Amino acid sequence: MSLRVYYCDHYAIPLPAGHKFPITKYRQLREMLAADGRFDLQPAKPADPRVIALAHDAEYVEKFLSGAIEPAKMRRIGFPWSEGLVQRTLASAGGTLAATGDALTKGIGATLSGGTHHAFREEGSGFCVFNDVAIAIHWLRSQGEMGRFAVVDLDVHQGDGTAHFFEHDPQVLTLSLHGANNFPFRKQRSRIDVELADGTGDEEYLRALDAVLPRVWEFSPRLIFYLSGVDALAADKLGRLSLTHQGLKLRDRRVIEGAHERGVPLVITLGGGYANPIEHTVEAHANTFRTAAEIFGIKSTDNPHRKL
Repeated sequence: MSLRVYYCDHYAIPLPAGHKFPITKYRQLREMLAADGRFDLQPAKPADPRVIALAHDAEYVEKFLSGAIEPAKMRRIGFPWSEGLVQRTLASAGGTLAATGDALTKGIGATLSGGTHHAFREEGSGFCVFNDVAIAIHWLRSQGEMGRFAVVDLDVHQGDGTAHFFEHDPQVLTLSLHGANNFPFRKQRSRIDVELADGTGDEEYLRALDAVLPRVWEFSPRLIFYLSGVDALAADKLGRLSLTHQGLKLRDRRVIEGAHERGVPLVITLGGGYANPIEHTVEAHANTFRTAAEIFGIKSTDNPHRKL
């Protein structure tokens, strides 16, 4: 038995030298999990643009895919437009959709991308073109899944796009724990927002999480999306919080174990991580998936040194 995990680093985004987006972390993370032996790593297939348009404005989708998107909107996203970016973006959304299907059939689904929570219906922002979780929820509804959904967003930056998508939707609970003084500087309104001061460490962070997670369980969601960004790590260049690797592992365990114990299907996506060196981020991300494998009773049955 292994935990199926989707990846999209088979599509390259050409970035200029010195660009702050840590594109290498995705390949490094995939290789680290491949060596673990507990993960079935699968390339994500591109999402159908018609599915993306269930959540996003159709004109915005078409303009991005064709390269006709306004330069100002690309500057807000933070990437130069390219065919590689288009393919990578489609695969990122596709990975979350596939992981959502796995969660409903197996109890857990996972992707080494996604977590693109700064994307709004008609525009992207903060390295996020399309909002993969919003797309997945709209897709589920189009398939007749009309239950409640919860989004547990523990990236250090508020999930402003996701909050805006579902601000007036009583069937979706959005929870965001984030830095009070960090991007985005114009916050949106999640169902539950917890703002954390610069320098917040493990103990205070976990206490804040423990205070709000019961509200997620009480909501009785049909499915939970967990945005497991690791930019709260003390070594992160953009995070401004002070969590340790152990603190992040305890954070992950609270969410993953809580869902598993209650029988609530869980989708794990990535999110931010900008440590220097980037290996700190890769290790923290890997620990999230290792924790999930442990909780779901998945043991290595393969050569632990194998590579893709």
